[in-house]
Parts: sequence; C-alpha cells; structure tokens
Amino acid sequence: MNIVHVNLAKGFRGGERQTALLIKALASRSNLQQTLVCRKDSPLRDHLAGVAHLGFVAANHQLAGHRAVGQVDIVHAHEAKAVHWAALHRLMKGTPYILTRRVDTPVKDNAVNRWCYRRAARRVAISRVIQRQLEARDWGDIKLIPSAFSGLARSQEATQCIRAAFPGKFLVGHAGALVDRHKGQRVLLEAARILESQFPDIHFVFLGDGEDREVLQRESADLSNVTWLGFKENIGDYLAGLDVFAFPSRNEGLGSVLLDVMDAGVPIVATEVGGIPDIVHHDSTGLLVPPGDALALAEALKCLHDMPALCRRLVDAAAAQLDLYTPAAMAAAYMTLYEQALNSAGTA
Repeated sequence: MNIVHVNLAKGFRGGERQTALLIKALASRSNLQQTLVCRKDSPLRDHLAGVAHLGFVAANHQLAGHRAVGQVDIVHAHEAKAVHWAALHRLMKGTPYILTRRVDTPVKDNAVNRWCYRRAARRVAISRVIQRQLEARDWGDIKLIPSAFSGLARSQEATQCIRAAFPGKFLVGHAGALVDRHKGQRVLLEAARILESQFPDIHFVFLGDGEDREVLQRESADLSNVTWLGFKENIGDYLAGLDVFAFPSRNEGLGSVLLDVMDAGVPIVATEVGGIPDIVHHDSTGLLVPPGDALALAEALKCLHDMPALCRRLVDAAAAQLDLYTPAAMAAAYMTLYEQALNSAGTA
C-alpha cells in the first residue's frame, strides 16, 4: 500500500506530533510505502528524518505538490489545509482520502468544507466532542480514533537534577504553548496567587513558549512560587519530576500531552472541556475542574498536596488505560480505515 500523508502546518504542535507518531508506527509494517506532503520548512522533516520507506514532497499551500506525488493508493489529511489539498487531489487524480479532525472548534459550514468532507472516504475525530460536532454537520459517518502517547525518553539522573533545583518543593507543572486563550495559563497563575502564602512549599513551573510568554511573565513577576522554564527538548525528564500536572485549558481537542503525563506516572488536574474528559475521568484517572475557575483549581491542587494516597490511586488508574493509546493501537485503527476506504473505492 502506498499512503500519502498531508500536513501543511507551519509549526510543530500536537497534530504534527501525532502525524509523526503515526508515520513512525506504520513504518514498521512490511509492504508499506509512505510519503509526507509538508512545507519546505516543516519541523516534521527533522522529526521524521531516517524513517524507512518514507519520502517527502514540498508543498507550502493547498495547490502545490500534486504533480510530484505520483500514483498512490490513499491520501490521509491531518489538518484543515490538508483536507482541501486531499479533496483537490481526488478531483485531479481520483485518489480516495481520509481526514482527521483534531480541534474542538466546529468546522465552518460553507460550500468548500461541505464538498471536501462529503467526498472523503472516511472521516476521523480524535475525541467524542469533535465526533459530535462533525455528526451535527451531517457530512458523513465519523470514526473515533484517539491520539497516542509519545513514549517520551526519560533519564532518572536528569530528573533528579531538575528536582534538585527545587529542594523541598511540591512541584506543580504545566507544559504547552503559552497562548492563554487556548491553554489558560492565567487561570493557573491565579491559582498560584491563591496558594502562595497558604502553601509556600507548592511551586509552579511552566514549560513551553508562545506568543503570550512575555506578558504572562510580567503579570507573574511578583509571585515567588512561579518559575518559567521555557521550551525543553527533554520534556520527558521534566514531566517525570513533577508532583502534579495542571492543565487549565479553555478548549482542547483531546490534550495528548496528558497521555504523556500519565505515562510518566504523574497525577493530573485538568479542566472539563473539549476532549479532555475522554481520557481524564474525574476521581478515577485524574481530577477535573470547571474551565476558568482558579479557586476550584487551587482546591484540587490542595487535595493532591495533602492526599498522597489519592495521587497514587489516580496514577495507577491512568496507567491501566494506556494500552488504548499506544502508537501501535492508533496505527492499527488507521490501517483498518485505509483498507476499508480502498475496498469501497474498488467497488464503487
């Protein structure tokens, strides 16, 4: 089978990480050739360098790259612009395509999107909230395939060094793009302000970078319990060194970083928005709080600070469900869809 993946995003965020995980997992299968259509400067090229039986085609927009692809069996569109690319490629060459929707904002109901979604051989949502949104559009059946955890590398020695920088502290960490309208860092900062004097041993560390970095750092300059660590390549070492992971997102397609946190054995407090409740089940695999509620977030953090047994119970239950979210499980689900799409195209 010859599969073309399309991801025209400029950066490298959750959707691009999942694209890379899927391609790597599929590469272990015999008789499978893959091509990635991406921007010339896409970080995906570096992340996938050296993957066997994988080629690259440059395309900086939806109209580019079609001639270079050649004859293939199926196209997989991994983000919004890629959906338009795949639909155009089908019009030009008749190649069936599947699409994956990863964000929990409803797809705009316009003529172009209706045309692209209805002509897809299969449509995938990564969470139930996205599945419901797409089903409401009535553009075709929607399959649910969740994201996978990354299997981040971890060094016990590196983690110990990180912990040594915060002696005697109960570390509450957050990792994600520093974009408050999406990730809600201001809510976590307000929780830090609430807890600063009452629980001086609780310390908040922020991992990542983004457009709100400077303004968030200015707003928190008076807080003695907050440290900004920036972007880290060895994020697995940092996650493993946390006592709690806080994820106060205002909207979230699924929040695949939460799976990496579970894999690291760290308890989670997250907001009950988007696809997060698919993987964080309240008082079972983590704690859920209302979005934008800093007081509720602070109370949940106090509970985990004071109740080590609760932390252990949440971590154990979270670990027990991780077999559902491996890259291999995701790849197997997509292979079934590819084969179904090809069979349907062959009998059409």
